[in-house]
Formats: sequence, C-alpha cells, structure tokens
Amino acid sequence: MLWFASLAWAQVPAPTPAPPPLAERMKPSLGKQRESVRKQVGAAREDPGWFTLPWPSEWPTLAPVEPLVEPVQPEPPVATKTSYVPPDCDPVKPAFIDPEIERVARRENLPPERLRDVIRKESAFYPCAVSPKGAIGLMQLMPDTAKSLGVKDPMDPVGNLDAGARYLRQMLDRYAGDWRLALAAYNAGPGAVDSANGVPPYAETQNYVQDLLGQR
Repeated sequence: MLWFASLAWAQVPAPTPAPPPLAERMKPSLGKQRESVRKQVGAAREDPGWFTLPWPSEWPTLAPVEPLVEPVQPEPPVATKTSYVPPDCDPVKPAFIDPEIERVARRENLPPERLRDVIRKESAFYPCAVSPKGAIGLMQLMPDTAKSLGVKDPMDPVGNLDAGARYLRQMLDRYAGDWRLALAAYNAGPGAVDSANGVPPYAETQNYVQDLLGQR
C-alpha cells in the first residue's frame, strides 16, 4: 500500500514555470529599436522609462513644402473679362432665372437656349455687370435702350431679361429672321448693321456673332 502511494506521488508532473512577462520578452527587440532611433536623431543614451525616448530639446524648423504644380485658375466667363462686376455681386442661380428665360422666350417666340446663350455671352449671368461702354445688367442694355423699353432698374435681372428679350425680338423682326444680322444689331446697334449692309466689320461684333451662332 505504501509502495503504491509512493509511486502515485512520483508520477505527478512538476508544475511548469510561468513564462516571463511580455515586457521582459520584448526588452531585447525594443532595446534595438530604441537604439536605432537614438542614432538617427542623435539622442542621449539614457532612457529613464518604458517606451520613452529623450528627444532633442529643439528640432530644426522645416520650410513649408511648395506645391509641385500651381493650382489652375478657372477661366473667367467671357463677359467678366471686359465688364466690371462688383465684388459682392453673384451670378443669378439657374433655379431662379431658368423659369424666367422659358417664360419670356415663349412670349417673344425665341429659342430659350439661344436667349440663354446671349445672356451667358453678355454678362455670364451677373445681374450687376457693367461694360466699359456703359451697358448694364443681365443682357447688357445700354441706358438709352433700357429707358426706351421702360426698364426702371437695369440691374433687376427679371426686368433686364424681359426688356432684353423684347429688344432681341425687335432686331430679329427688323432683319426678317436673320439671326446673323439680329445678333450683330444687338451687339453693335441696328445703325451699324444698316450702314454696313450686313455684319459690321468690327472684330468684337464678328466674334460675337460667330460665338453665338457656333453654339447652336
């Protein structure tokens, strides 16, 4: 009986020693990493704490990195290249002006897209644009023309559009539906078209007609 108890006790395996803490096992690897970093930054060898590094007291100031390519500025609309637009003037939003364009186009029997192109060419939809010659507003009406059409405020986009569409219709009727002559008259005046018996020999007017008729 004593022999059996002694044999059973002898067969009990000895307890496995606990592995060292993770920090102890990581010390050699972390030590090599810290030493490598120290050499790169020129830091002192003393390391007072776990995962700490006595960084140099001052780092050199790095100059800001210049962009490799300068940002491309958007091409300004045609009208704003030659017209003055106040800094606080924004173009009329399509959600507002598109229904008005459709309305006056139906009334004057004009293609709405052609009317929209004229506005884009004249003012780029800036209601307070003023040309060097004094043309004002969305469809760049000259003061005398605006007055003759009953416009009280040329910078009111709806009033300016209403009068500009009527004037364009007048020019189209005057030249029997000839868009080349009607657009030339809108730009240079009917007197210049009559004197030239066609599109006047002005580069601005010829380019104006070509640009608009080339779009449609």
